[in-house]
Amino acid sequence: MKQPFPFSAIVGQDEMKQAMVLTAIDPGIGGVLVFGDRGTGKSTAVRALAGLLPPIQAVEGCPVNAARVEDCPAWANVTSTTIVTRPTPVIDLPLGVTEDRVVGALDIERALTRGEKAFEPGLLARANRGYLYIDEVNLLEDHIVDLLLDVAQSGENVVEREGLSIRHAARFVLVGSGNPEEGELRPQLLDRFGLSVEVVSPRDIETRVEVIRRRDAYENDYDVFLDHWGPTDTDLQATILAARVALPGLETPDSVLHDCAALCIALGSDGLRGELTLLRAARALAAFEGAPAVGRSHLRAVAPSALRHRLRRDPLDEAGSTARVARQVSEVLS
Repeated sequence: MKQPFPFSAIVGQDEMKQAMVLTAIDPGIGGVLVFGDRGTGKSTAVRALAGLLPPIQAVEGCPVNAARVEDCPAWANVTSTTIVTRPTPVIDLPLGVTEDRVVGALDIERALTRGEKAFEPGLLARANRGYLYIDEVNLLEDHIVDLLLDVAQSGENVVEREGLSIRHAARFVLVGSGNPEEGELRPQLLDRFGLSVEVVSPRDIETRVEVIRRRDAYENDYDVFLDHWGPTDTDLQATILAARVALPGLETPDSVLHDCAALCIALGSDGLRGELTLLRAARALAAFEGAPAVGRSHLRAVAPSALRHRLRRDPLDEAGSTARVARQVSEVLS
């Protein structure tokens, strides 16, 4: 089976790659929204991330990837106590998917052949402790969006239908991508993404040539290409693991908390989710860089991703949200 395009071999799109690495270090950041032109590597980056993520420890045969036997749901009837290593799940949620496919439903085959009432897990069960990826997320049907909002908030999937009463953990990093020209995202779902990234097509010839060169090498000289980029991905994975270990012990000065609040007030962001996400992302970046404490340089680096999608529209300000964040960052964090 052909491996995904190496994450490290993606040309440019540094902010998108940084955002995805940060969620791999701290899944609590809350996911990534990647909006931009078609053909700019959005889907490629998500699939490449799957090859980069460290494996997880899970109970053998558990449909929700539980880490401990006592966390396996009773309806799953898991009999094994063996802990196995499996890849971090990265599950695609396609457009047009049914609600039953997402949350799970009555296992019709078992009901008809054995007369048993059993639950067939859906995509949310498979995505637990991993990633849920939605391409063209802005075109997702409203009732599926509502469902995802509920689960993303509670971290639990609840199914009450057809005589079934099922609950199971559903904690995942939500990654969405789309083209804003094809439709906007509902504000409720937009706010659920921790980080938001804008990607554009490269404008210079050298970058475009390098993209073509690497893609051609991946398709036509596959083994040599992976031999070249595999070690770089391995090093990046090791750095992510080290950052996860370092993250809890990272120092957070009070001055950084003050900077987070001051920046969000200056930008007029609603609620406190902006500050919380900004701080988490900055801490993850500091851990990734091996710094002993989070500082202003980390806040500057992640502020656009953490805050650009939380701003109210200002009809008197023609600058885009990215420019507005950059302007306030230069004033508040000078």
